[in-house]
Amino acid sequence: MTSASRQALVVRGGWDGHCPVEATDLFVPFLADRGFRVRTSDSLDVYEDAALLAATDLVVQCWTMGEISPAQCAGLTAAVQAGTGLAGWHGGIVDAFRASHDYQLLTGGAFLRHPPGFVDHAITLVPGRADHPVIEGLGDFRVHTEQYWTVTDPMNDVLATLTFEPDEVRAEPVVMPAVWTRRWGGGRVFVSTIGHKLDDFDVPEVRAITERGLLWASR
Repeated sequence: MTSASRQALVVRGGWDGHCPVEATDLFVPFLADRGFRVRTSDSLDVYEDAALLAATDLVVQCWTMGEISPAQCAGLTAAVQAGTGLAGWHGGIVDAFRASHDYQLLTGGAFLRHPPGFVDHAITLVPGRADHPVIEGLGDFRVHTEQYWTVTDPMNDVLATLTFEPDEVRAEPVVMPAVWTRRWGGGRVFVSTIGHKLDDFDVPEVRAITERGLLWASR
């Protein structure tokens, strides 16, 4: 264990179906071992605490659906622009605060739908980004979980994709971003759409990508 020198803020709540407490607790020991002092909050009011966010190197958010106030969104956005990192997975980051376009602009994507139940599908790493620290040394892999259809920002640096096969609506396969990073002002944002259930993180590549994404996003 290294001595604590950075501050992480875990913000968790919203819909219980994504197990916000249990899911984020999977990564608190990892962050502590990497030298973070970890604080948790079950309130979005922390996004209005400018001094706290200025001292925070990484915000890990797991908050599905719900509403974010304009002041809370402005506080989070300003912190990221100033250098605070933002990271999350699945609905905790891209199915949050559906009514806030400013929030969606910050994260670079929004969830629209997924096929019923869990789907066995491949996650394909983008060959041209193989040297990115989030996926370096990893290979393609498969998961059995929700398959997210998202709308995403062309500013995103897409690191991994998934594919929706043709069906009665789509005549051709559709390749969809599954993991991306982006820069927003002086800050970094990491998003993975994988992680509906706790055992998704038992897949070694999912766990590695998520852990590396947290570190990449941090100031």
